Amino acid sequence: MSRRRRRPVRWDLIDTWLFDLDNTLYHHRHNLFDQVERRIRAFVAAHLGVDPAAAHVVQKSYYRDHGSTMRGMMIRHGVDPKAFLEFVHDIDVTVVPPDQALDAALGRLPGRKLIFTNGSVAHAENVMRRLGVQHHFAAVFDIVAADYVPKPDPVTYARLLRSHAIEPSRTVFVDDILRNLAPAADLGMATVWVRTGAPWALVAGETPEFVHEETEGLTPWLGEVATELAAPPG
Repeated sequence: MSRRRRRPVRWDLIDTWLFDLDNTLYHHRHNLFDQVERRIRAFVAAHLGVDPAAAHVVQKSYYRDHGSTMRGMMIRHGVDPKAFLEFVHDIDVTVVPPDQALDAALGRLPGRKLIFTNGSVAHAENVMRRLGVQHHFAAVFDIVAADYVPKPDPVTYARLLRSHAIEPSRTVFVDDILRNLAPAADLGMATVWVRTGAPWALVAGETPEFVHEETEGLTPWLGEVATELAAPPG
């Protein structure tokens, strides 16, 4: 596994583990989020009455300008976010296989585990059930809990901390999108970047200077961290 340690982390001091969901909790090679992307484009096309190519342009421009396509559709077109979320998350999660190694690694981590996602609770629960890891997570902080303000807006991170009484200095946040890690680092969290190579995960000019560790896969990385935590001191 590719694991790069940029800055030291005292894993034994961590009591809260925050995980993004899509392309983080499961490996991006399964292309699950591609289904969501296509559903978003279909929703935009139907709502605006445009062809798929025009819908794609809107989808990406709203993501860039508003943090998510949904928020752009809400602000500019008055879209009901619940209807949007239900439509775009109506996908086939069976393309992702159960992950017994992830289940085992999460079980070896001390402290609570939370999902922090720009998706919905229902989507997160579907994915976690498919992976077989839902019993490890105390809660899901989703886009509804964020009042539909997506990562990486700092307001949402502040809301997350209040909602779950999180102490940043004792927290690690794992995400596949680099810019989502920046507010967490500013708050004092340890940060782990799951590198996927996806074009949306790294904007031109961004540098991962605030990242503590990088990896190309969550499950093997967690296994290594869990082994480090179990090792006797010294």
